[in-house]
Amino acid sequence: MSANDPQILYMILVVPCLFGLTLVGEGVNKLVREEANGLVSIIFGFLFIGLVIFAYFFFSSFLVTNVGV
Repeated sequence: MSANDPQILYMILVVPCLFGLTLVGEGVNKLVREEANGLVSIIFGFLFIGLVIFAYFFFSSFLVTNVGV
């Protein structure tokens, strides 16, 4: 694998994205059971997924601009 291979980037970002989806699912489950802190889990899950999306665009643009380095 070379340093320009995007598969490494995808592997690094899949696990955190699954964690964010788990938080969202846990929050939905808590809301269905009418527990108080379900909305907090959903908000943190979406924030975590947003952070993963930001990191994807940051690292993908970083790889494109630093190809020859």
